Amino acid sequence: MPRDTLTGERIVRAAVELLDTEGLEGLSLRNLGERLESAPTAFYWHVKSKDNLVMLASDEVWNEIELPDVDALDWRTAATLMARDLFRMLTRHPWLVQALSSYLMRGRGKARYDDCSLAIYEKAGFAGVDADRAMAVVFMFVLGNAIGESAAVSLRRRLRQGGANADDVLRQAVADQIEVAEDFPRLKARIATVAETDYFDAPDQSFELGLQVIFDGLEGQRSPSP
Repeated sequence: MPRDTLTGERIVRAAVELLDTEGLEGLSLRNLGERLESAPTAFYWHVKSKDNLVMLASDEVWNEIELPDVDALDWRTAATLMARDLFRMLTRHPWLVQALSSYLMRGRGKARYDDCSLAIYEKAGFAGVDADRAMAVVFMFVLGNAIGESAAVSLRRRLRQGGANADDVLRQAVADQIEVAEDFPRLKARIATVAETDYFDAPDQSFELGLQVIFDGLEGQRSPSP
């Protein structure tokens, strides 16, 4: 691909696609070069390093979150919409969960999200550091829920790359854990109420329930605007 068509935007979008399919461990300038049919050295005109490329790709996906109209909605509705869309974005790009703990993050995409989040919690009646705390509580809850799905994707990829049948390995793991659970009365009782394939899954609507519990708590802490 000629250098003049190899734009920074094309490189970042290709990096996001590669990360989605291969994870952080599969991202390299060589693999990206094969995807874009370009020499890896050409990327240095646009990105300085793999770390910088991860940062750019990470910031790009934050732009996928649709920002609610804070002026037109009550704060809880706006906060719920943001939390749901954040969860969908994180589970579309499970590598981002790992990147958040391994790479420095900065950029306009994340800043756009944070600015809107602060506007929501300020509208709720939180100010200064209290708005930061409210935003952080919700963010960490959503991130925690996304970790499970991110880990499942990473595990399946690792098993596949090792030549194993991921479904067979996971089924055996569930069977082994169910056998262990037979010695524990509460876990044994739960086995009788769920399918074996659902043993490790959280109950339906756990995410929504958690959000509402958090917002109920914040409701009691806020100082409503006059």
